[in-house]
Amino acid sequence: MAKGGGFPGMGGGNMQQMLRQAQKMQQNIQKLQEELEAREYETSSGGGMVSVKMNGKKGLLAVSIKPEAVDPDDVEMLEDLVMAAVNEALRQVEETNETEMGKLTGGRGFGF
Repeated sequence: MAKGGGFPGMGGGNMQQMLRQAQKMQQNIQKLQEELEAREYETSSGGGMVSVKMNGKKGLLAVSIKPEAVDPDDVEMLEDLVMAAVNEALRQVEETNETEMGKLTGGRGFGF
């Protein structure tokens, strides 16, 4: 049997070191996920007529609409402005999460 009582042909110390590294990476990923979820993103559309605030969990925190954006004869425009602001906030959350996780995992794409 191989020294260290590990798997045959593998040094037990090497396996333990790999497990410790994997556990540390898992802890770092969990910590980063918590930090990313706590971040807030604020975006706007229509030259600032509509703005939204979203957290890293993709939860909508606030919507602000300037009175001049409200035209009863053109509700569709207001809907489009709200949708554009929300979609931009979502894009920012995704991009930030992907970039930050990529830094931590070396771009290995662990599905986070």
